[in-house]
Amino acid sequence: MTGDGDQTAVVQHLAERVREGVQRVIVGKSDAINLALAALLARGHVLIEDVPGTGKTTLAKAMAATLRCDFGRIQFTPDLVPADVLGVNIFDMNRREFEFQPGPVFTQVLLADEINRATPRTQSALLEAMQERQVSIDGTTRPLPMPFFVIATLNPVELEGTFPLPEAQLDRFLLRLELGYPGGKEEAAMLERFQSNQEVPAFEPVAGPEEIAEAQAAVDGVTLDVAVRDYLLAIVGATRTDERLRLGASPRAALALQRACQAYAAIEGRGFVLPDDVKALAAPVLVHRLLIDSGVRLRGVSAADVIADILDQTPVPIEGEAG
Repeated sequence: MTGDGDQTAVVQHLAERVREGVQRVIVGKSDAINLALAALLARGHVLIEDVPGTGKTTLAKAMAATLRCDFGRIQFTPDLVPADVLGVNIFDMNRREFEFQPGPVFTQVLLADEINRATPRTQSALLEAMQERQVSIDGTTRPLPMPFFVIATLNPVELEGTFPLPEAQLDRFLLRLELGYPGGKEEAAMLERFQSNQEVPAFEPVAGPEEIAEAQAAVDGVTLDVAVRDYLLAIVGATRTDERLRLGASPRAALALQRACQAYAAIEGRGFVLPDDVKALAAPVLVHRLLIDSGVRLRGVSAADVIADILDQTPVPIEGEAG
């Protein structure tokens, strides 16, 4: 396709600038930054799940700060109600009519902090927004600004006062990522950088809605060879027959994996998807969509372990077939 190289070069350059900006406050974590950016460029959303203190909220705020987009934050708590997220119609006594007061969801980059602390009713308020890019309030449908990108954080170890996300909501997240603890050198660099308790450096936004839309269009042009697509489908299909899983990956999960791989390839400066892209994205895209058998879980086997086994057992297309 003519111009594919130029288009993917634009995406790669954008990714480099975002990564450079985020790493002013997050030491390392290039893979996590690339995954979060892939979710944005694939028109998806990202769930960051990890233990406290690993930089979940910092990463989300840094990502938003590098984008020249409207930013909103919701600190989810048990007493939050849907109107606090979506907005509410208020009767104007002077004008004798209802006036809509938009909630924080009417933004372009939304940080949903500790999303599992809200009740299921409030969590579900985001469902339509994340899937349809619109919300319905009192019978009126209102479109959301574009792009609309949700970065949600979740603490998996502190269960008191939390509500597990239902499968329907988890499925709205294109991918789930973990930051993990930093390596020794990374942690030493972090301590050295912030030893004076200095404020977080100001961010220079590197991309606005127009640049993001251009990059998303470039991602649309990234191709999958038939062999790579068959490899992707073989991995997805294996989750549906694995006896350790109560629920395998859905067709929507297959589409999500394809879109994420296209974005990931573009970030790497390629106009085509490689089997290595599928291998890199399989766990982040699929794990949170799978239900593992309770007995298997008690034996210490996780959905990530199952995906790793499937990747080991699924034949990888040879170079002549893939690309």
